[in-house]
Amino acid sequence: MKKKAKAFGRRKFLETSAALATAPLGLSGKEARETSRATSGKTKLAMVGTGSRGTGMWGRSLVRDYSDQLEFVALCDANQKRVEYAKNYIGIDVPLYKAGEFVKMILDTKPDKVIVTTTDCFHAKYVKLALEHGCDVICEKPLVTEAQQGQEILDAEKKSGKKITTTFNARFGNSSEEIKKVLSSGVLGKIISAEFQEYLDVSHGASYFRRWHGKKQYSGSLLVHKASHHFDQMNWWLEADPEIVNAFGGVSFYGKNNSFRSTNCRACTFSSDCQFHWDITKDQRLMDLYVACEKEDGYLRDGCVWDNDIDTYDSMTTEIKYKNGVLLSYSLNAFMPYEGQRIAFNGEKGRLDIRVYQRQPWEVDYNAEYRLTQNFKETKTWTTTSGRGEHGGADKKLKDLIFLSDEPDPLHQLADSRAGVMSSLIGIAARTSIETGKPIRIDDLVQFPLVWDW
Repeated sequence: MKKKAKAFGRRKFLETSAALATAPLGLSGKEARETSRATSGKTKLAMVGTGSRGTGMWGRSLVRDYSDQLEFVALCDANQKRVEYAKNYIGIDVPLYKAGEFVKMILDTKPDKVIVTTTDCFHAKYVKLALEHGCDVICEKPLVTEAQQGQEILDAEKKSGKKITTTFNARFGNSSEEIKKVLSSGVLGKIISAEFQEYLDVSHGASYFRRWHGKKQYSGSLLVHKASHHFDQMNWWLEADPEIVNAFGGVSFYGKNNSFRSTNCRACTFSSDCQFHWDITKDQRLMDLYVACEKEDGYLRDGCVWDNDIDTYDSMTTEIKYKNGVLLSYSLNAFMPYEGQRIAFNGEKGRLDIRVYQRQPWEVDYNAEYRLTQNFKETKTWTTTSGRGEHGGADKKLKDLIFLSDEPDPLHQLADSRAGVMSSLIGIAARTSIETGKPIRIDDLVQFPLVWDW
């Protein structure tokens, strides 16, 4: 049985405002938006969810780098102290909207696009509302956390004639692009099988379990929240649809797997004994964004990684069969001493091995190394370095494609609704497989449009 997401803290408004889904559309905003855009020449943006990702990647940086192309017209969040901080941090003078006022925000300010950066389990709700009220949508991954949400927003997009963009910045990393180019060259011939191992270290990995991500009802589990990046990359690299998913996983390190625990790190009496104790007071931005606002909703950003209620898997392995016959073996462990990825593709003409280095206990002069071994031929090795900027320059390349109309997209990196839903469905199927002990067929979860234009 599916768990119903419980409301807590600033996300309560995201749940309660679902009632607005049946609100009348009111004025058609199309003419007003077109008139406004013709006058200002800029795309009008509104954003719901003003946490770290929203205020940083989709707030302040957009104002800094794309002010000639866009302008914010509104912000929305349940936590009024946080949305006020967001307004000042981003550097904009716009109206702020409270819990349950999402539709009112759209009708009042008539944005062209709505950016959705809320808690994962509520993404689909606000995507659907925005589409129904005449807006294009830019949504953080994962696009959905439940299969039915995927069907609903695909149907809503088709009916509205508007467009969803899913922000898979992982496609834009230098190593990801390099892999795409090698596979597209045909040097390996037909791909028969693939491997993807993700390592999250005891810093990055633990951070998910301090936050709401550690509860499946909010994040859908790391198979949906984190792995949707990797599943999307694999779908994109292979240009194929998944067919059957079988998975195993458990909470084997965090959660109940410790002899002591607290509500959060600041209140902990075991701080001197816990290697995972984290002092949020050393990060002024997080103090301003979360700690100063926690009395409004009770959300503790420095939650305990040993919380008994943690049910997001920290160790998982997944087998995926694609419709073109490719077999994928995927694993993720969130408590490693170092961070990175090992990826491989086995083709009829040889094998490509990739080692992606992120946070390591040793120095490397590059971000990724590649080994291409063709049958009956010599091995070729090379490396690539990470780009400059957030996520190795990937964020900037993604935003350029979204907001600069003349930017080319030769690798088809900009992801749509179908790509967003498909990557989520793999994680949802994997989670369901773990819970039921059975393999899950993707086609049993949602009805997709028949054509996928790569």
